[in-house]
Amino acid sequence: MNQKTGYKPGFYGKKRPSAAEWADRYIKKYAQDEADKKQADKKPGVLPSVCFSRQIGVGALEIADLLAGMIHYRVIDREILEHMAKDANLSRKMIEFYDERYPGRASELFSMLISEKTFLKSDYARQLAKTVTALACSEPTIFVGRGTHLILPRNSVLSVRFICSKDYRVDRLARMMNIGKSEAERQLEVCDAEQHEFFKAVYQKKETSPDEFDMVINMDHIKGSFQAATIVACAFEQKFGSEK
Repeated sequence: MNQKTGYKPGFYGKKRPSAAEWADRYIKKYAQDEADKKQADKKPGVLPSVCFSRQIGVGALEIADLLAGMIHYRVIDREILEHMAKDANLSRKMIEFYDERYPGRASELFSMLISEKTFLKSDYARQLAKTVTALACSEPTIFVGRGTHLILPRNSVLSVRFICSKDYRVDRLARMMNIGKSEAERQLEVCDAEQHEFFKAVYQKKETSPDEFDMVINMDHIKGSFQAATIVACAFEQKFGSEK
């Protein structure tokens, strides 16, 4: 939760496990899968992924949860990514599991990633990149936020940007948090500033470009989250139908 606003980007009322709880469950599950060798016949590499980029408050996490039910993918949000990227032990465990299954493949992937993504300069940026890549290699995933579309290989992701008007975001946040519109606008300004600083620090980017995305969805002109999720599901099927 943002201490300056009280709003946690992505929150829309659905109860979710904490990032720490999710990570603990994930590590235990992955360790069990490795012990059972249930996925030993899978081809190593980044699995087809969905990456959501969004303006704060547009409702992307709700759309991701609906999409997950349609294409049977897990959802990993900003909070989980930040938690895992900041915990070196978690990232190391994921890499070790992957190396046990596909010896040497993890180092090969990360070396290629760092050489191609020259904007990943800071230790945190590289740790985030390793975390995202390890997660994308382990299980089909919908990523929400933190610029994951900039990290993963372009041909392995469906990259979707969600936008809307300022009024849409303000109205949605005010209604969801039961606060006045002026307070909702203030909180969004703080979140926007923090998001801008994150992308500037981690990716050296001052603004997003349409060229980064397969599709841009304007929620002002879509009837709701379910319709948006259905559009993305159709696009995903068209791009990766034979590869899933």
